[in-house]
Amino acid sequence: MDLSLQPLVDGLSLSAGTAFEVVLPGGRSYRAGPGTPRFTVLFRSESALAATLLRGHMGLLEAYFDQQVDIAGDLGAAMAAGMRSGFDVRFDAVNGVENNLLEWHAANRSPEQAKANARAHYGLGEPFYRLWLDDPLKMYTCAYWRDGTATLEQAQRDKIDHVSRKLRLAAGERFVDIGCGFGGFMFRAAETTGACGVGINTTTEQVDWLRQEIGRRGMQDRLQVREADFRTADAQYDKVVSIGVLEHAGRDQLADVVRAHAAFLRPGGLGLLHFIGHVGRRDTELFIRKHVFPGGWIPSLADALVEMERCGLEVLDVENLRRHYAPTLDAWAGRFAASWPQIQALDPLRFDERFRRIWMCYLVGCAEMFRSDHGQTHLFQVVVSKGNVGSGYPMTREHVYDARQHP
Repeated sequence: MDLSLQPLVDGLSLSAGTAFEVVLPGGRSYRAGPGTPRFTVLFRSESALAATLLRGHMGLLEAYFDQQVDIAGDLGAAMAAGMRSGFDVRFDAVNGVENNLLEWHAANRSPEQAKANARAHYGLGEPFYRLWLDDPLKMYTCAYWRDGTATLEQAQRDKIDHVSRKLRLAAGERFVDIGCGFGGFMFRAAETTGACGVGINTTTEQVDWLRQEIGRRGMQDRLQVREADFRTADAQYDKVVSIGVLEHAGRDQLADVVRAHAAFLRPGGLGLLHFIGHVGRRDTELFIRKHVFPGGWIPSLADALVEMERCGLEVLDVENLRRHYAPTLDAWAGRFAASWPQIQALDPLRFDERFRRIWMCYLVGCAEMFRSDHGQTHLFQVVVSKGNVGSGYPMTREHVYDARQHP
C-alpha cells in the first residue's frame, strides 16, 4: 500500500502518549512519538495490514495470532497504547456484528452449550494450570494484595481468608462453592474455619481431578464436589460462595444464575459474589469472547444488584477490588511466559505458538485494562443476606479486617 500511514500513526501515538513504530511488509517504517519506541508492530503481509485497517484491533490481533504480524518490544505497552488511543473501540460497528453473531450461536442458553463453553477454557487440564497459578491452591481469580504482600501464593490465601471473614464462616456450618475450580477455596476454608463444603462445577476435567484430590487428602467427610450447571440448586446452605461465576452466566442468563445463588442459600444465610463487572451496560470485548472465554459476558454491577434484589437478597456490602487484578494478572503472565517450554511439552499440538500468543495477549492485555485510569471493567465483591440480615451480624466492618473477631 502506497498510501502514507504517518498521520494515522501520529494520531494514535498522540492519543496513547507512547512512542512506537510500524513496519510494513516492504520494509517502509513509520515512527511516532518522542524518544525510543516502546514497541514495534511488524506487518508480514499485505493482508494483515488490510485486516487491521478494516477491522481495527481485532484484525491486528488475529493477524498476530496467525504470525502475519509480530510485536517486538513491550507487549504490555502495546496493549495499553491500543486502549488509551481508543484503537480498540474505533471499529465497534464492524466488530459488533460478529459479537452479536457469536452470542446467537454460542450463548449459554442450554446447560449443554454452557458446559461446552466452560470446558473450552477450564478443561485444559490441571497440569497446565498448575504450571502458572499459585501452588497448591490454583486459584484462577483475582487475588487480594495487602500492603507488603510479596507472592501470589500469599495474595490468594489472603483472598480466601478475606472472603471467609466477610461471610463469618465458622465450624459446624455448611457452605456451597459455586464454580469451585480446583477447590482452592474449599480446602483452605475447611482447614481454617472448620466448615464443611460442597463444590458445584460444570467442567468435567476439574470435577474429576478435584474428586480425586479430596480423596487423596482424606477429606471426603468434609468436602464434596458435584458436576452440575450453575443454574441448578439442589439444597440450601448456611453460606454461599461464588468466585468468578457471574462473568460466565451469559448475556441473557444472569437472572437465572443469580436466582440459583439465592435458592442455594437458607433464609438468613450469607452469600458473597465475587465477579468482574462493568460500570454501565456495554458489550463484552469480542477478543475475549471469541478466543478466550466462549459464552462469557461481563454484567454491569447495576444489573447484577437488581437481580439480587429481585431474588430477596439484601445487599450488605460492595467492595471494588479492581486494582488488585493487575498484579494478579502480572504474576500469571510472568509465570505463564517462564513456564512456556513446560506447557508446550504437555501437548505440542494443543499448546502451539498461536495458543501462546492468544493467552499472552489475554493475560497481559487484561492486566493493562484493570490498570487503566479510565477503564470501565472492575472487580466487585458483593455480600448479601437471604432476607434482611439479623442481629447476629456485626454492626461494623471491623470483623473483615480483625482476625480476632472471626467466629
